[in-house]
Amino acid sequence: MTGADCEDGAVKVLVRGSTYLRWVYLLLGAALVLAFILVDSALVALLDDLDLHYVLTAILICLVVITPPAVLGLLPAVREVEGIAVESLLGVHFEERPLGPARTWAQRRRTAAWFLLHLAAGGLVGVITTLVFGLGAVLLAAPFRSPGRHDLLPDLSYEVTGRWTDLWMPLAALLGVVAVFLLSAAIGALLAYAAPRLLGPTPAERIELLERRTATLAERNRLARELHDSVGHALSLVTIQAAAARRVLATDPEFAETALAAMETSARAALADLDHVLGLLRDDRRPGSQTAPQATLGNLTRLVESTRAGGITVEVNRTGDLDQLPAAVSREAYRIVQEGLTNAIRHAGRPAGDLTVDLSINLGSSGLLLEMTNPVSGASDHSGGGRGLAGIRERVAVLRGTVEAGLVADHWRLAVTLPVAVTTKG
Repeated sequence: MTGADCEDGAVKVLVRGSTYLRWVYLLLGAALVLAFILVDSALVALLDDLDLHYVLTAILICLVVITPPAVLGLLPAVREVEGIAVESLLGVHFEERPLGPARTWAQRRRTAAWFLLHLAAGGLVGVITTLVFGLGAVLLAAPFRSPGRHDLLPDLSYEVTGRWTDLWMPLAALLGVVAVFLLSAAIGALLAYAAPRLLGPTPAERIELLERRTATLAERNRLARELHDSVGHALSLVTIQAAAARRVLATDPEFAETALAAMETSARAALADLDHVLGLLRDDRRPGSQTAPQATLGNLTRLVESTRAGGITVEVNRTGDLDQLPAAVSREAYRIVQEGLTNAIRHAGRPAGDLTVDLSINLGSSGLLLEMTNPVSGASDHSGGGRGLAGIRERVAVLRGTVEAGLVADHWRLAVTLPVAVTTKG
C-alpha cells in the first residue's frame, strides 16, 4: 500500500460520521471510568494506609478497581443498555433486536467482559483525548504569545521565537487531534467486531431465537388461516344472501327478511372471529398462550344451517361416531368443510337457489373421510389454485392426510382423508 492510499484511507475515516459516533461511545466509557475512580479512590487510600506488603497491596488494589465494574456488568439490564449504545454509536446490528437483558449467567459473564473492555478502551481514549485537546489548545495559541520559553507541562516547555517557524505548534496540535480520531476509529472498529461475539447470542441462543421466531410465524400463519376460513365463509354467505334478498325483495318479503337476518348472524360471527384474532396479533402472545375461536365438527349443524339460510341446499350424510375424533382432527375437519362450502358458493357459477352441495362425513377404520361435491357450469371460475384450497392442503399435510380436488364430469369434487386412531367406547 502506497503513502497516497494511506492518506486517502485516513481522509475517508475522518469524513465518516461513524468515526465521531465511536469516539463518543469511547468517551462514555471514559466518563464511567472517572465515576469508578471517584468511588475507588477512598478504598485505595485505605489500603495504602494499612501498610501491607506491596505485592498484597497491589493485588487488593486491582481487586478494588476491577470488582465494582465487573459486578455492575453482571446486572441483566447492562446488556440491554450497552446493546442500545452499541447499535446507536458503533453501528452494530444484532440478530436479536432489540437486545434484551441478560437472561442466563453465560450472557451475564459475556456482558461483564464487554463492560470491562468498554471501560478499558474508553479510559485509554479518554486520557489521550484530554491530553491532546488540553495541550493542543495551548499549542494553538502559542504563536500569539510573547517570545521566550513557556511551560507546557511541569517537565516540558516550548519556545516562542516570533517567527514563522512557530507554526509547527498549531500544526502539531491539529495532527494530534487527527490522531485521536484515527485512533478512536481503529479502537471503535475492534469493539464493533467484538460486540456481536460478547453481547450477541451464542450459536445455541441463535437456535433458540430461531425456534421462537419459527413458532411465532407458525402461530401467525395458523391465525391467518382461521381468519381466512371463518371470515371468508361469512362474507361468501352474506354475498349470496344479499343477492337472493335483492331478487325477491318485492315478490317475497318474508324470504328477504329471513335472508337479511341470516346476513346479520353471519356478519356478527365473522366480526367476533375477526376481533379475537386481531386481539391475539396485537397482544403478540407466545404461541399456545391463547387460541383463536376453535369450532369442531360438533358445530357442523350451525355451519350447515347458516349456509342453507342463503338458499343453498346442503345434503349431509354422516356415518360413525364423530365424538370419538381427537380435538385437533375435529377442529381441522370443521375448517376443511367450511372452506369447501365457501369454495362451492364462490365458484359454482350458478344462482344460490340452484346450488346443491353433497357433503359426506365418514369415520371408519381407514380414518376420517370428507367428500364434498357440487355441480358447476361453464361460468365457474373454480380453478383449484386459490388460497382456500392451498389452506386445505396445509391443514391436511399437518395431519398427514391426503387431498383430492378437481372436476369430475360437471361436478367439483373435494375428497380429504385424515388418518385417525379411533377407540371404541364402552
